[in-house]
Amino acid sequence: MGVRYEKLFHLLDERNITTRELERQAGYSGNITTRMRRNEYISLESIEKICKTLNCRVDDILEFNTNK
Repeated sequence: MGVRYEKLFHLLDERNITTRELERQAGYSGNITTRMRRNEYISLESIEKICKTLNCRVDDILEFNTNK
């Protein structure tokens, strides 16, 4: 089972926030953004930072791909 972050990127578009701005506000590196663009796993700590920064829930930014 894989993970997909398309919801995060749609949420950023809706809120007019760049990935660089999110990185700065949430305090994580660009490597995390690269991993998300590739739909690779990131740490729960990074997910928590993103959710706190965007004031959202985990299921607002990611979903599990059951096809993998």
